[in-house]
Amino acid sequence: MKTIINPPYSDWEKYAKRPAFPAEDLEEKVASVLEKVRLEGDSALKNFTLAFDKVNVENIKVSSSEIEIACAEVSTELKDAIAIAVNNIKVFHESQQINEAIVETISGVECWRKSVAIEKVGLYIPGGSAPLFSTILMLGIPAKIAGCKKIILCTPPDENGKINPAILFTATFLGIEEIYKVGGAQAIGAMAFGTETVPKVDKIFGPGNQYVTKAKELVQKTGIAIDLPAGPSEVLVIADSSADADFVAADLLSQTEHGADSQVVLLSNSAELMEEVKVSLNNQLQLLPRASVAEKALENSFFVLLNTINECVDFSNLYAPEHLILAIDNAELFAGKIKNAGSVFLGNYSCESAGDYASGTNHTLPTNGYAKSYSGVSLDSFVKKITFQKITKKGIQNIGKTIEIMAEAEQLLAHKNAVSIRLKKLQDEK
Repeated sequence: MKTIINPPYSDWEKYAKRPAFPAEDLEEKVASVLEKVRLEGDSALKNFTLAFDKVNVENIKVSSSEIEIACAEVSTELKDAIAIAVNNIKVFHESQQINEAIVETISGVECWRKSVAIEKVGLYIPGGSAPLFSTILMLGIPAKIAGCKKIILCTPPDENGKINPAILFTATFLGIEEIYKVGGAQAIGAMAFGTETVPKVDKIFGPGNQYVTKAKELVQKTGIAIDLPAGPSEVLVIADSSADADFVAADLLSQTEHGADSQVVLLSNSAELMEEVKVSLNNQLQLLPRASVAEKALENSFFVLLNTINECVDFSNLYAPEHLILAIDNAELFAGKIKNAGSVFLGNYSCESAGDYASGTNHTLPTNGYAKSYSGVSLDSFVKKITFQKITKKGIQNIGKTIEIMAEAEQLLAHKNAVSIRLKKLQDEK
């Protein structure tokens, strides 16, 4: 893990770029998978599951008996923890419900906006060595609050053709009953195009590897909405001499275990703190079951020593991290200076893991610099905003002339006539 000391501002852009992990012919491979799923449906899903997950799946849809058995395997302790997390996430996302007021823009013209749930949504939940059942909470809870009529879930099976019990319990706990044993790019294709078993949806949510990410990008071009652009997980920590080096090291390592392509960054104005973090990082790394993965991620990560915390904030805004931790004195005073970040954690005890699981905020966030222009998933992600307007006789008389002048200036005379014909009839009624 390299350390960069007081780099000139002209070099910041270079350091803010994420490492690239190109897969040979990635787009071509994913496009081929999507096309086979579109044309062959369930048959393609089963063939790809056998090829990629090494398991022959007869029934793509998870049965009620499978769910019942899986739920019995989940410990009471985990069930209780999930229940607490559900409550916190629900409270935070319910607070995002807003009844917008009717606004009279000019006498006789009323405008308003209403949130309407997206009817059919698909949730992709990664499985494998790190089954992300917590992501079901982050996607399923706001979908339920929004009132989405159909919520389906796709997740890859293990080598025995089973889904991780925690995934099945969490989905069932939220009332999500349509669960399918399919992962990877083929799962995205199934939700985008529909198959004999998997329903077509209007919008696809959820993280995944580069194949899943590329598949979401490609199906978006066909008119299927996705939650947001996503890449490898990342965290940036800004720490000063008041920070606890062990806390900082732990927060950095928490993101490295997501994958070898993850990136973690430490910015500080204290060289001494940086050295303490390095020591703690090495000590804690030895204790991690996923140490080999974390080590690879650290190879793509770096520390930056800058003169002031204000400079650290400026660098962070350029980097636009998925997760930003301010482990500094009076962190709240710097909160207003944060312009680009997916989610921000203030103070030494606000660990990023809290946001990943149970504090209430959503952990589905923009990565790879997309925090400059994208928000994380929220209740708004599951609704459409439809505008309404009501114009009375008095209203059309008040704004009619304005519309006529503007339409004529654009040489759209049919637009002008739609107003003029109304104004004339009103004039004739007098």
